[in-house]
Amino acid sequence: MDTKQFVPEKMRAILLTGFGGIDKLEYRDDVSVPRPTDGEVLVRVGACGMNNTDINLRTRWYDRDVNESLSEEVGLKGVGGPKKADSEASGTWKEETIIFPRIQGAAVVGTIAKVGGSVDSARIGQRVIVDPQVRDISLPERAQLVAYLGGERDGGFAEYVVVPAENAYAIESSLSDAELATFPTSYDTAEEMLVRARLGEGETVVITGAAGGVGTALVQLSLIRGAKVIALAGAAKEERLRALGAHHFVARESSDVRGAIEALVGERAVHVVADVVGGPFFTDSLKLLCRGGRYSTAGAIAGPIQPIDLRDLIYKDLEMFGITCPTPKTFKSVIDHVAAGRLKPLVEKVYPLKDLPLAQTELVKRNHVGKLVVVP
Repeated sequence: MDTKQFVPEKMRAILLTGFGGIDKLEYRDDVSVPRPTDGEVLVRVGACGMNNTDINLRTRWYDRDVNESLSEEVGLKGVGGPKKADSEASGTWKEETIIFPRIQGAAVVGTIAKVGGSVDSARIGQRVIVDPQVRDISLPERAQLVAYLGGERDGGFAEYVVVPAENAYAIESSLSDAELATFPTSYDTAEEMLVRARLGEGETVVITGAAGGVGTALVQLSLIRGAKVIALAGAAKEERLRALGAHHFVARESSDVRGAIEALVGERAVHVVADVVGGPFFTDSLKLLCRGGRYSTAGAIAGPIQPIDLRDLIYKDLEMFGITCPTPKTFKSVIDHVAAGRLKPLVEKVYPLKDLPLAQTELVKRNHVGKLVVVP
């Protein structure tokens, strides 16, 4: 390991200056390099994957007063309706306000450049993939999230980022930094969705938003489990999702999505719905489930407020899971899959850091399959 890596005083970074549109992203080359404190490491960023959480936070979509879908217009301009002062709006999963400026970017891969107190200096020079969830392990397992990279604390849309040492997992892989940066956030979220839903061999799973980062992760992780995959996404993405291994494909533009799925597998024949979209399909998803079926969700960009027929939940003995905080065990299982070569990185396009506004513009169009990645 190189224990004498040079660390500059200043770095390039994209600052989020407030809630709103793309114009709230400011490129700077004079941002102070953060310093690791006790138990932390400084990571020289090699690549940082992009995720919907970047858009959700910037636009103020997480605020409970916002009920609209995360459309392209919202992604570009921010949410409509009455405006709130930045200091009064809830901007994160934890419904906390954001201290601006903030550096976003949760899916970090890079090299440890410096360590804080109590961290072995032998880790300097180590290639790492970062778990973006900073936890308090003294809390109940599903309530341990205390900060998220790029949300409550600065993230990886910069040349350097500080993270707790335990969040920086050593990785040995022939994959590039950009390829490895497709895994954090998306794949640990997807794995947690399937772990909680107990998807098993031979079961049928419907995956909404199957072409996105979490969606393509769900497809691959479901196939590893030996499940039958029905992918739901835009019609133009069918060929690539079938090439990824999806057994069936249903276009979200279909006039009767539920009917199309029932034509494939029968009525009430789905064991698990893995939903990262929400919106009006939520009601039909519960009707597709068999008795004892499981609904697992980690996103609602098509609309967070939806009706529910409680008779589906009650009389079919369904289970429902909301996923925000994957466990360290879940993150480690993803790393193990990566190291074993069982997961395929899907890099749609790589952008230089200064082009993050352009990259986010493309992300909200949702024409891609897999991930968009930023490199410093």
